[in-house]
Amino acid sequence: MKYFLIAGEASGDLHASRLMKQLIISDHDAEFRFFGGDKMSRYGGSPIVHYRNMAFMGFVNVIRNLDKIFALRRLAKREVMCFHPDHVILVDYAGFNLPFAKFVKENLPNTVVDYYIAPKLWAWKSWRIRSIRRYVDNMFTIFPFETEWFGNRGYKVNYVGNPSVDAIASFRKRGFNKELFLTKHGIADRPIVLLLAGSRMQEIRNCLPVMAAVAKRFPDYQFVVAAAPGVRIDVYQHILKGTDLLVLQNVTYELMSVATAAIVNSGTATLETALFRIPQVVVYKVFGGRLTMMLKPILIHTPFVSLVNIIAGREVVRELLAHQFTVDSASAELSHILTDTAYRTSILEGYDTIINLLGEPGAPSRIAAFITDKTLL
Repeated sequence: MKYFLIAGEASGDLHASRLMKQLIISDHDAEFRFFGGDKMSRYGGSPIVHYRNMAFMGFVNVIRNLDKIFALRRLAKREVMCFHPDHVILVDYAGFNLPFAKFVKENLPNTVVDYYIAPKLWAWKSWRIRSIRRYVDNMFTIFPFETEWFGNRGYKVNYVGNPSVDAIASFRKRGFNKELFLTKHGIADRPIVLLLAGSRMQEIRNCLPVMAAVAKRFPDYQFVVAAAPGVRIDVYQHILKGTDLLVLQNVTYELMSVATAAIVNSGTATLETALFRIPQVVVYKVFGGRLTMMLKPILIHTPFVSLVNIIAGREVVRELLAHQFTVDSASAELSHILTDTAYRTSILEGYDTIINLLGEPGAPSRIAAFITDKTLL
């Protein structure tokens, strides 16, 4: 069969590539065209457009790049009409993918539209459920609670497991030598605090300076920055000029394997940190902090922002958001994590609950089985 995929971010590139690998196993005649990245290229050749040229974050940035966004949408429409796929597989990236789903169903009615990693309607923009009902044939969700949320609104979804569980299981299967890793990268022989400042440029510029200032208050610890894939190292070096913080790229899971604690920008990395059982403080810095927090109950329909707390249904880790994220507040929480054994234990127990809720690895193979023979394993 012919598959047309769109993944607009680094995480989507990873998860889509794992799905493509399983589709090739299930369908030996699989043929791909896609918007994505280097990981997808391993299985489908060169992308039509690389996701680096599709990442426009924030209202102002979107407005400035409207011409590029419209050009990308026109290109995607032309390509899918020429390719005429059996399945269109959309991975996250709702702002682009939901309008594209509408186009596909209106112009290629016999093409099946599959959506992997549902838009977080339970957090914001719940009105998008109307488009999903009309234009998405199969929704594959990655959080257990989404089944009930969508079901209560008259839409059946397929919970397939969480791709982060798969990614970490795959990493652990390859094996990891801590001593060799530390020696290779010149990491000091003292406890490591991992800094994860996000995957988008704006997040990194907002969060990393505060994280770097926190690091100065803990001289007995080695602070290491895990650089996001697709973001140039010199961006980090410019922000961190004048500090001695180590920045490493493409070894995030290796760093998670050796970290004692972490400061993590809200996003998928908070869940990955939990799956590695690293006590963390979740942070997020936005423009207009106090005003944003005042509007939070109106804009966001969950009591929490981090995936860790949302999945658990309670506060497992502390969230320092907007104006709450300061050098003093982050330092105090990190000190609590590093020095209070009972507090660390409570966080780890919360992680264990989350790990049990997410279930076993195998999300890509389950989706591939469903797409190719309508069977969920």
